Amino acid sequence: MTHAEIELSKTIPHHVAIIMDGNGRWAKRRNLPRIAGHKAGVATLRNIVKICATKKIEALTVYAFSSENWKRPGSEVSRLLELFMTSLKKEVDALHKNNIRLRFIGDLKVFPANLQTQIAKATKKTERNTGLQFTVAINYGGRWDITSAFKRLAVEIEIGKITVDEINEALITSTVSLSDVPEPDLFIRTGGEMRISNYLLWQIAYTELYFTDCLWPDFNMEEFNAALTWYAGRERRFGRTSEQLKQARHA
Repeated sequence: MTHAEIELSKTIPHHVAIIMDGNGRWAKRRNLPRIAGHKAGVATLRNIVKICATKKIEALTVYAFSSENWKRPGSEVSRLLELFMTSLKKEVDALHKNNIRLRFIGDLKVFPANLQTQIAKATKKTERNTGLQFTVAINYGGRWDITSAFKRLAVEIEIGKITVDEINEALITSTVSLSDVPEPDLFIRTGGEMRISNYLLWQIAYTELYFTDCLWPDFNMEEFNAALTWYAGRERRFGRTSEQLKQARHA
């Protein structure tokens, strides 16, 4: 291992969140149907999951299907759901074999019954795995997540379990999705767009944001390492000054 690799290994993020953007444009540039880009994107995701597991990254969360994606043409949505179903069936055994825990966040009840069943089976099969915590966000939106959390808290107030004065940041954090893993350290968006797109709005308050023009199907180990190297160079102050961080490191 080189000196650079050793230094990078010291600053590996605990949790990486990714918006996998650019599948359609990747296909269009090759005069292929958009679904071909999505299939290529699945292969890329498979590779990134393996890399994260190898690097001992604790959690990986990917935005697979947002609550806004229903606005796409019906034929594309149908093919995306079919691809999701077939990919889930194909990949779950390998994920389980490699001690990876697979789970899903989002409003799942809107999906076809057979897909909901497959999601439940995959979640159950891998729920005791202790390696990479791999979360797929489908029919997910950050505003939906926060709204759902407040609805649950409102019910607890109504039944007398908690009071309004007990609601604080810690309680909200424990109620939104992904409460049992560290908040994302590194956010990656491929495809050249520079926006959050309603993704993990509560959870990424202090996350480092990395944007790349690389289209998702082309996002390989070299591209991922470039993101990790960029992250390693960031100074995460969480509201403190650089001098305070230095003092804390030498205390």
